[in-house]
Amino acid sequence: MAEYTEANDELEESGLFEHYRLTVDPGQKALRIDKYLSNRIDNASRSRIQAAADAGNILANNEAVKPNYKVKPNDEIVIVMDYPRRELKIIPEDIPLNIVFEDDHLVIINKPPGLVVHPGHGNYTGTLVNALAHYFKELPLFNSEDPRPGLVHRIDKDTSGLMVVAKTEMAKNKLALQFFEKTTERKYQALCSPSI
Repeated sequence: MAEYTEANDELEESGLFEHYRLTVDPGQKALRIDKYLSNRIDNASRSRIQAAADAGNILANNEAVKPNYKVKPNDEIVIVMDYPRRELKIIPEDIPLNIVFEDDHLVIINKPPGLVVHPGHGNYTGTLVNALAHYFKELPLFNSEDPRPGLVHRIDKDTSGLMVVAKTEMAKNKLALQFFEKTTERKYQALCSPSI
């Protein structure tokens, strides 16, 4: 997890920026900085980090870098992002779910295109998480402060497809491990039309 630095408390207190300073581990292998930072800063998507880089708000050793910069051992990284983390309370919403399969441990949902999975900047309601919060409201797993109730993977907003959602803590842990270890198999289909 990234460490917050007090180097610029005034920026943070203004409510306009998040500010982090990290030192890359001595044994770190070369890795794109956007991926490196998204793995270390809670609630920071790669697209948000890439936007910060494009704005010149990511420095490696006091030099502005692009999202494809490869971190090196002992690099000093500073990032300033343009809006603060928002503490989210997930509001259950009665949004219809296309349930393909359900048992005591999990539910498989066919997510339609256009449905955002996680609440975030610009999409705090009307997401799959809001729908799951309503559907799972009686389950012990549901916690209104958990931004990922039962989720172990994601699908982009404009992509449709099956999503596996855990209904118990044990199922969530086992499914998360399967996705992490890549022992699950995904198949994608794309429809293409010739350009006009």
